[in-house]
Amino acid sequence: MSDRSGTHRRRHPLRRALVAAVGTLGLVAAAALTTQSASASAPTPPAGWNQVFLDDFEGSAGTGVNTSNWQYDIGTSYPGGAANWGTGEVETMTNSTSNVALDGNGNLRITPVRDSSGHWTSGRIETKRTDFQPPSGGKLRVEARIQMPNVTGNAAAGYWPAFWALGAPYRGNYQNWPSVGELDIMENVQGMNKVWATLHCGTNPGGPCNETTGIGNSIACPNSTCQSGFHTYSMEWDRSVSPEAIRFYVDGVNYHTVTASQMDATTWANATNHGFFVILNVAMGGGFPDAFGGGPTSATESGHPMVVDYVQVLSADGSGTTPPPSGNRDAYSPIQAESYDSQSGVTTEATTDSGGGQDMGYLANGDWALYKGVNFGSTGATQFNARVASGAASGVSGLVEVRLDSRTATPIGSFALANTGGWQSWRTVPANIGRVTGTHDVYLTFTSGQPADFVNVNWFDFGH
Repeated sequence: MSDRSGTHRRRHPLRRALVAAVGTLGLVAAAALTTQSASASAPTPPAGWNQVFLDDFEGSAGTGVNTSNWQYDIGTSYPGGAANWGTGEVETMTNSTSNVALDGNGNLRITPVRDSSGHWTSGRIETKRTDFQPPSGGKLRVEARIQMPNVTGNAAAGYWPAFWALGAPYRGNYQNWPSVGELDIMENVQGMNKVWATLHCGTNPGGPCNETTGIGNSIACPNSTCQSGFHTYSMEWDRSVSPEAIRFYVDGVNYHTVTASQMDATTWANATNHGFFVILNVAMGGGFPDAFGGGPTSATESGHPMVVDYVQVLSADGSGTTPPPSGNRDAYSPIQAESYDSQSGVTTEATTDSGGGQDMGYLANGDWALYKGVNFGSTGATQFNARVASGAASGVSGLVEVRLDSRTATPIGSFALANTGGWQSWRTVPANIGRVTGTHDVYLTFTSGQPADFVNVNWFDFGH
């Protein structure tokens, strides 16, 4: 749909024992991310996938959406954003249950309505969360089971249903499209038996992504038309392959793929190196319908809803656990904190920091992690940098220390840390160290005068 324009987990012995008994980081990440339990109306995640978001739209008929999960877009633009949602569409979006409501049978209905004066209203909702992205080296799957508005021919003129996602930097800015990325998982116009998938990115007009068209493809819905029945529309963003790929599916059929090799590295990074939020809406008129005959006419029928059974987001590959490297580590490239070779008192969790993946959390006095074979070269490092966050209580602080070759060796450098504003409020903190050359095993150790957790670590590196 082209748009033109933390709470920390306390350290408890029972929790640690449970984590040890479970023995899988994926389940820990799922516990941290899942917003509600799986429902029978959404398929069980395949092996190796964790459900990080679900709304199956259970509730009483005629009620609105769960506002813990969704927020309504109201009017004809974002605050200060381009008019007519940047696309030339003609409806006004509302939070009225005439336009957005549960049907009492586990479905959401988004219904365009034309009043007696010919004015159209409809609905547009987006997830409150903006952090949907694959873990480092992993995958993200965003899917929904949807029946498009069941209207065709002249009666469907101007209908534009969509299920899509926008890059998180767009929220609150509303001027940085398309560089921040847009993933159109399902779009349809004019009641045609066809689904479109598109990646928008780069600059507008033109640019590496051919804006405002984007990089897209379409296919007829399999087995039954898009309008006559439900189909599952999904996007799978794969960071486990090179080049990185984004694949689009309908009912499991992969009909469109975009890879990082189709554009320059900066354009790809700007479009993907952040989280996304998910949007459901039905527009009336605008640029896309105009390309296929135009917007609503006197023949267009009011009141045909897009019906959504569920929306879910899944994450794969242990939520981004980075395995210990087989060779030497480069001291001057980021070393992911969760890639330790050995540890004590450490648990990993999914992070909302830039780039996603995991951080090393639950860190308190006496905890440590070992990273073998860090190569400092012959020039020597004189600085240590760590990406850290803390939601520690008032009066709780501690030291992040670097030691070489032995956990009991004298630290070559350290820095103190107290509350940074939250357990996912990240900052990069530097510390001077004595010059280090050659290859060493590196220990991160954590020292505090209080027993409480005081720091999370996402990654660290060294500098000259």
